[in-house]
Parts: sequence; structure tokens; C-alpha cells
Amino acid sequence: MILMCLAGWACGSGSADLKRVPEPAADLVLPADTGPQEVVLAGGCFWCTEAVFEQLVGVSRVESGYAGGARDTADYSKVSSGATQHAEAIRVIYDPAKISYGQILKIFFTVAHDPTQLDRQGPDTGRQYRSAVFYAGDEQKRITKAYIRQLEDARVFDSPIVTTLEPLEDFYPAEAYHQDYVRLNPNQPYVRQQALPKVEKVRKLYADRVKPPPGS
Repeated sequence: MILMCLAGWACGSGSADLKRVPEPAADLVLPADTGPQEVVLAGGCFWCTEAVFEQLVGVSRVESGYAGGARDTADYSKVSSGATQHAEAIRVIYDPAKISYGQILKIFFTVAHDPTQLDRQGPDTGRQYRSAVFYAGDEQKRITKAYIRQLEDARVFDSPIVTTLEPLEDFYPAEAYHQDYVRLNPNQPYVRQQALPKVEKVRKLYADRVKPPPGS
């Protein structure tokens, strides 16, 4: 990841016309007393996507890991080789009373990554960097398909969305040093060049959904 990404490539969905982005017409409707929910998303380097979502109001935890492959090959060296079926993914734990599944999708498609890039994000290439939503149940699948259709109909992107919808079989947490990587390593070159622009982008575009700074 690091060696491939130090060439100054920008993170984010630069081809998106954000003025065209629609609000999700369909969303998960849950009882008021529903507890924490989760969604598993893949959009390239999990350091970047984790950093976007962990700053959102209503998100209690974001965990980097692997989805789409087998347990015995769910480790960084094997996944990075491209020889497994995994994608680098994140598990987002959220409070549906504060942020909805549809709003998470909106940020995923417009800030966290570029959903028009096939099996890559910027310079990171390989199926392990694919754009994917690992849906847990028919409702997540239906709502995700509906929102992709909305984005396509609104012509938000210059190119077709290539995000795959894959059933969530399991999620395997990544090694401990990957967790909270951007927060703990803000001066690392990859972080500065690739992740922090996304962090700033979500703060600018979705300021009303970003947690206040600690101690404020």
C-alpha cells in the first residue's frame, strides 16, 4: 500500500459532481429503541475509509479489516499480495437514531472513495482495493441498489459506478497496528498525501455531521 501510494495521487472521488448528489430516497426504517447497527464497506485503503467514518456523529466505532474471503488467509501480507478474495474493508458501528444507513452510503460514495474505479483506488491496484458494499440482509442490499441507481440517474459521476454488492459472510479484523492508523500516525507520508485530504473533505462537505474536536 505505502510504496504504491507515495506518488502524490489524490484520494477521493474527484470525478463526482457533488452539486448533483441526491439524498437517499430509500433508507432503513428502524424502531426508536433499536440498538447499534453495523455496515461493512470497502473502498480502497482501509486507513483512509476508517479515518472518514470515525469522525462522524453517531458512529461509535470503526474497525479496519478484511471481507470477502476465507478466515485462514485474512492477514495483511496475504491480502496485499492479491492472491485472496478479500477486500480491505471497514466495519462501521453506528447509532441509527443519529445517522442512518442511507447517510452512511451517501458519504461512502461521495467522499470516502471513488466508486467508478474498478479494482483500484488511485494508484492502489488489485481486487483487494475494490469498491464493495458487503450487505447484511435484504434491506441493506435493496437500499444500496436503490441509492446507486439514484446516483446514476442524477449523473453524479462521469463514469459508471462499479461498486459490487456482496453478501457479508464474515468480517475479519485487521492487525492491531492498522487500527486508528490515521489518528495515531498523522505525519506518516501516505497519511498526509492520501488520507488527510479525505478527512478534510468530509469536514467541509458534511460539517453538520462531524463530531466536535475533543475538549470543545
